[in-house]
Amino acid sequence: MAQAKKLFIKTYGCQMNVYDSERMAEALGASGYVGTDRAEDADMILLNTCHIREKAAEKVYSELGRFKPLKAANPDLKIGVAGCVAQAEGEEIMRRAPLVDLVVGPQTYHRLPAMVAAVRAGERAVDTDFPEEDKFAHLPKGPRASRGPTAFLTVQEGCDKFCSFCVVPYTRGAEVSRPAARILAEARELVDRGVREITLLGQNVNAYHGEGPAGEWSLAQLIDALAGIAGLERIRFTTSHPNDMREDLIAAFASQPKLMPYLHLPVQSGSDRILKRMNRKHTAESYVAIIDRLREARPDLALSGDFIVGFPGETEADFEDTMALVRRVGYGQAYSFKYSARPGTPAAEREDTVPEDVASERLARLQALLTEQQRAAQEAMVGRTVAVLFEKPGRMPGQMVGKSDHLHAVHVTDPRATPGTIADVRITASAPNSLAGELV
Repeated sequence: MAQAKKLFIKTYGCQMNVYDSERMAEALGASGYVGTDRAEDADMILLNTCHIREKAAEKVYSELGRFKPLKAANPDLKIGVAGCVAQAEGEEIMRRAPLVDLVVGPQTYHRLPAMVAAVRAGERAVDTDFPEEDKFAHLPKGPRASRGPTAFLTVQEGCDKFCSFCVVPYTRGAEVSRPAARILAEARELVDRGVREITLLGQNVNAYHGEGPAGEWSLAQLIDALAGIAGLERIRFTTSHPNDMREDLIAAFASQPKLMPYLHLPVQSGSDRILKRMNRKHTAESYVAIIDRLREARPDLALSGDFIVGFPGETEADFEDTMALVRRVGYGQAYSFKYSARPGTPAAEREDTVPEDVASERLARLQALLTEQQRAAQEAMVGRTVAVLFEKPGRMPGQMVGKSDHLHAVHVTDPRATPGTIADVRITASAPNSLAGELV
């Protein structure tokens, strides 16, 4: 019997890349590959890349440079680049990095087995098409290994918003929603493998409009159908755009008990002038109005957001508008970044850049405020009893870590807390990024 080949995948970026890496591993598993945690042991190395962060492509080339000794020691080692940098760079990766054997975009990784076969036959392979066929329909089906109690499930890909700072429409393509029946089938399979919580993924997940039994379904309709799966206890979704926050989805936070009271809803800026430059097509006031309706539907909703500081042309007054919005909304968690230009995006062509030191100082002020809000939100949990889905052992002996319905990390030291169980926990203490508690 032939010895199994070993596959090492390193994943960068968003949850969708995590999902994509799992599916790539499954696709190659059908070709005889098994996973390994050590690049040194691998017969194939795949970098599943992200193009969102600053100098993303250069970081990939730097990482590839680290694999040169492995390739020299093992000429049969195959190295591939997947994901959004692969989509953006294409043949350029092959030119700049001769050790790379294959380049595959995020819409064509279902073709990986055929590409790997070609590479094993001595070819180099590049596939960054936006194919007409549904990649999910071509991925392997059938029994798969049991897994942890939480999972990601992609339901929508691509983006039609064309925010002026963002590369996603160019790397992931136009918005496409998967048929509801295929999503429900995959969700049932995940539950059969031990999953109790599913996070629905999409670049604009709340723009979901997939084919249902009778016409298009909205995300709220999909969530209701998923909630009917026995054994699936929790549903989340990310990432959303304010312009697609439909009334039926807002109402779902009140009517659907399996939909968790947590929402990531990026705003990027509190300045209408900057929002217009960003091509966001909403205002600060319309964003806050959505938050007010959400909190009316679910008063205990925990909110997360994204912010970009130092966007071209941002003045101190614009930045203060952002600070005012943060104070008005109140976030349990948020992500904030200094603007960095993405080649090929409209914002990258602007010349009214904000000086680096000014952007850094503003970011520090914003992060201090967001940290203060996160700390206050977590400290408010102390003394409360929350439901926790336990996922895995913690770092301390006997410790188990899980997530509350508000997505707080919760640590408990109790032998009754086991992976996959949901239990009531009384919160006893708050740390910078987690809570501690005891089983009720």
